[in-house]
Amino acid sequence: MKQIMMRKIVAASVSATLAFAPFTSNACTAVNIVAKDGSVVAGRTMEWAFDMKWQLTANPKGTPISLSAPASLKLPATSLSSKYAFVAIAPGVLAGPPAYLEGQNEAGLGISGNFLPGFTEYQTVTPQDKNYVSILNLGGFILGMFGSVKELRSELPKYKVWFDPSEVKGLPTPPWLHLVLTDRGGDSIVVEFVKGQMMIHNNVAGVLTNAPTYDWHLNNVRNYLSLTSTATSSVTVGNVNVTELGQGGGLLGLPADYTPPSRFVRATYLKQFAYQPANSADAMQAADHILNNVDIPVGVARSTDGKQVVSDYTQWVNIKDLKNNRMKIANYANRTNFIEINLNEVFKSGKSKTWQVDKLPYPQNDVTTEFLK
Repeated sequence: MKQIMMRKIVAASVSATLAFAPFTSNACTAVNIVAKDGSVVAGRTMEWAFDMKWQLTANPKGTPISLSAPASLKLPATSLSSKYAFVAIAPGVLAGPPAYLEGQNEAGLGISGNFLPGFTEYQTVTPQDKNYVSILNLGGFILGMFGSVKELRSELPKYKVWFDPSEVKGLPTPPWLHLVLTDRGGDSIVVEFVKGQMMIHNNVAGVLTNAPTYDWHLNNVRNYLSLTSTATSSVTVGNVNVTELGQGGGLLGLPADYTPPSRFVRATYLKQFAYQPANSADAMQAADHILNNVDIPVGVARSTDGKQVVSDYTQWVNIKDLKNNRMKIANYANRTNFIEINLNEVFKSGKSKTWQVDKLPYPQNDVTTEFLK
């Protein structure tokens, strides 16, 4: 654990930047779990203070992928045909083509986009550039065209990723994003855009939240190295043996608030201390239990938007089995009633279809009639 935490050292300027970061409400958490049999599961929560009308879309192999530059540059756009089928989630409030923030493809590559306000500065496209993609199309580009993190490490830096607010309508806030990308082999990276540069970090913690940047979070985790899964059961005070009140005392000091640094620390240590699951099914359960610890009920994380009081809340949770191409998803109203999708069957169908996340066929678990038989 200590080796993991020591691998990244944050620059002193990051702390100063954090102090002046503008406040924006959004609180997502992503966590990766690797089972004993090598299965890889990537789970995440999606929090927002506004109803984003989330949509789940199946995209067959051959789906058009658009690569374009800002309109003002009048550079040629490119339309690619996706190499892989993929299923992904995008905000329905956005006008125009879907901007995918979450999903997985048939090669077992998963993506989760988390909010990074106050630090994100996308790249500048120049008339001399040949490769470019809007941040709104980046998720579809990654899922449609790449099958592994190794490919992404090599190919993604060849592209300029840009954002022009004049070309975006419907979003309540600009898409300031960093991405966690994970493949079925367990390789994982975090991609950020800081000071106009693409930064790629090895996802050594297997966790991502929001601001500040990933290297800052790794450094901050070092403040909690005294946490342990095994508490001191008793101590002798004078000639009196004083015993613990209950289990869990080794985690005294684990932050419980919903700020991104606290959620990062909480998810990192819970992931570290939990027993390694045996297989993908157990890994999906482990991911869900960890994500339960950062689930936000409506009203407990409030902020002001002008005169309006708003509250972040967990709008949905998605858990991806990257080895077996299975997906489990639950919205706020059905947080404990996941639906499960066999993506291999969806990919095989070759069909394109969109569902509203809030209107998926969540199970109803009232068994009263069965009990009374």
